[in-house]
Amino acid sequence: MKPARTTTGTGPTALPGWSGAVPRAGRVRRRTPLPLPAEWAATPLTVVMPTYNEALTLPVVADALLALPLPGLRLLVVDDASPDGTGRLAERLALRHNAPGRPRMAVLHRPGKAGLGRAYAAGMRQALADGAGYVLQMDADGSHPTAVVPAMLGVARSTGAGLVIGSRYVAGGALSAEWGLHRRLLSGCANLYAQAVLASRVRDLTGGFNLWSAQTLRALRPGTAGSAGYAFQMELKYRALRRGCRPVEVPITFTERRAGASKMSAAVQVEAALLPWRLRLRAHR
Repeated sequence: MKPARTTTGTGPTALPGWSGAVPRAGRVRRRTPLPLPAEWAATPLTVVMPTYNEALTLPVVADALLALPLPGLRLLVVDDASPDGTGRLAERLALRHNAPGRPRMAVLHRPGKAGLGRAYAAGMRQALADGAGYVLQMDADGSHPTAVVPAMLGVARSTGAGLVIGSRYVAGGALSAEWGLHRRLLSGCANLYAQAVLASRVRDLTGGFNLWSAQTLRALRPGTAGSAGYAFQMELKYRALRRGCRPVEVPITFTERRAGASKMSAAVQVEAALLPWRLRLRAHR
């Protein structure tokens, strides 16, 4: 297989987040404006965004992210040779957003579809090599709220947390009604199942909207994770908890994807169902 390649095209801000005392670990509930100091807004933050056939949604999400009042934010799209041309589209977006001496967006091209977890691991490795202070996992389909990103960074900087989770299952968090009752129940039960098996107090173990400090990611070595698919989210969080990481969960509303089809295959669901037991057994060896 061909190796992946990376290409690039050529004052305090209002934080729509949470104010008041924020615990080092637990949940953030309050939703009033919090000023984000200029030095925090300039923190080197790379958003790693895997794509596979996301040409219909990527431009909207990328434009919204790069319009945030975070001069240190950079978007890294990890494309697995999307047949719909998402990788080529990402290159054109990078050309539009980048300025001489100020790259805001880059594209990591991989030779083929190898799983969400593998794409995230490759993107995280690249982000750390490029000097990111924080790395955010985020979907390209519009289901994660871009407006919450400054709040997550503010919480990370104010608490020193190595992991801030955009959580659907803490007070104030929600799943969009567009999902339908069956899907909401399935998602909620999956999280309860993972919590029970792993004896974890983290409410959103399976979610994919997660902000990591560079120090935490280097210690975890994401490339060594055994999960290739969506279960990567759960595995990385569990490994962080085992190392003593105390995450903060920030409430978000998770919405239906704007367009395109879900990549959640039967094989991916089986991997996610079996993973908690594998992790628990491995931890007790």
